[in-house]
Amino acid sequence: MMTKQADFKRRVRARMAKTGESYATARSNLLAEQPGTAASGPTGDGMAAALHVSNGDGTDLPGTGLAPRVLYWRDVLHEGPVPAVGPEELRQIRAAFLAGANADDRAEGADMFAERDRILEANRDGEYVLWFEADLYDQLQIIQILARLADLGVPAQRITLICIGEHPGIARFGGLGQLTAEQLRELPTTNACARLTPAALQLATHAWAAFRAPTPDGLRAIAGNRSSELRFLGEAFDRLSREYPATRDGLSLTERRILAAVADGAAEAGTAFVRAAARETRPYLGDTWCFAMMDRMAQAPIPLLHAEPANRPVDRGTGLSLTRAGARVLAGGADHVALNGIDRWVGGVHLRGHHVPWRWDDGTETITRPAEDPQTRGDSP
Repeated sequence: MMTKQADFKRRVRARMAKTGESYATARSNLLAEQPGTAASGPTGDGMAAALHVSNGDGTDLPGTGLAPRVLYWRDVLHEGPVPAVGPEELRQIRAAFLAGANADDRAEGADMFAERDRILEANRDGEYVLWFEADLYDQLQIIQILARLADLGVPAQRITLICIGEHPGIARFGGLGQLTAEQLRELPTTNACARLTPAALQLATHAWAAFRAPTPDGLRAIAGNRSSELRFLGEAFDRLSREYPATRDGLSLTERRILAAVADGAAEAGTAFVRAAARETRPYLGDTWCFAMMDRMAQAPIPLLHAEPANRPVDRGTGLSLTRAGARVLAGGADHVALNGIDRWVGGVHLRGHHVPWRWDDGTETITRPAEDPQTRGDSP
């Protein structure tokens, strides 16, 4: 056995010298060439022929040489409405939301979504390789893509998922964009890469339906799921659930972390964003969306934040401080929703008004229907 292992290592090194491949890549390619050895995903020509889908063009997939065709999935699904409607109507809704939030920086509107969906569908008879990360932003994109592929009748075995939440040598992994082309090239040879099974495709479809439903009743089951293929999905849905207003103060987890950062001395919005993001196990929220959340708390009928200057939207340099009401809410002495109301979508759920039927309960770590009307704690600032 030791002789065979040594011989195989010599063959790997010989291939490295000939092709210039890394050890991991050369080893994987040699294993794939051996009779009876199943690769975890497409290799060689199969990888080159596949449609590669990823979360953004900050990732250097073209530089790997593995991905001649790359489709970048651009949508921030944890923000704004994502109701259970047909593909064309959803494209219009998402485009309108992004434009209204000044987040359509390419001015592509619904055309970008239509072209994205057209490319995905045009490859329905071929292979797909999905490159994504563990955070909420990416996990929602993954289930949208997989649910769409299931609708198109694409068999699970033609879909390969490469998904990581960490990387050797990077203390706080933030995303695929941190990796070099060579580091990306090695991912298909690791256990982060796997061909999907019908069970994984079915789970993604169920998760997408639960996310888009008009009530949050299905979120808990997904949050509690432990899938070996969609291994980050459960924790992503748990994090999503914590964006519901809490029973104790009416704040989402992100809002509370922003207020806590300001209370702890973050005097500018940029600093508050960095400190709030540092509390996340897997940071997912971009600064634009975080600043918009700060702006809503500063412009509320009873503001929780004082922003300076006050006559323009919050940006990185905006000065921030807690108001008296903000301090009371952060301490649990008043309820943000009762004071100011809410108008926010979480997937397909529209949270609106001064009383919402669903709250996050930190005690049970579930979304519940509150027994007590929190408006009794919102009489005064």
